[in-house]
Amino acid sequence: MNGDLSDNEFENLLNEGDLRLETEAAPAPAPVAAQPARPDLAFFGKIPVNVTLEVASVEVTLKELMDVEPSSVIVLDKLAGEPLDVKVNGALFAKAEVVVMNGNYGLRIIELSGTGLDALTR
Repeated sequence: MNGDLSDNEFENLLNEGDLRLETEAAPAPAPVAAQPARPDLAFFGKIPVNVTLEVASVEVTLKELMDVEPSSVIVLDKLAGEPLDVKVNGALFAKAEVVVMNGNYGLRIIELSGTGLDALTR
């Protein structure tokens, strides 16, 4: 058999298995409740994540690091006043600036990176 059915063979199969198409109106399906546009993420709200603020970075040789003394200055790769990187579990989440509120440091988010949850869980 080649897998192709003629119209007569197809109709015979429908009739033999009592799979005839009924011409009577089928009952209307029950209305489906509207699905929320976004899944409920309340469960994930309790999972702790590690938020870090990366001021800047620099790559140095081990020799340069061994020569560091208490008065040494290591020049970093960001200019003063540039937004700082906020990382969640090591992945870039946002750009921010440091603020002081009631004597504590805080972050004012300037720009979100658009990173999805999948990148934050790696």
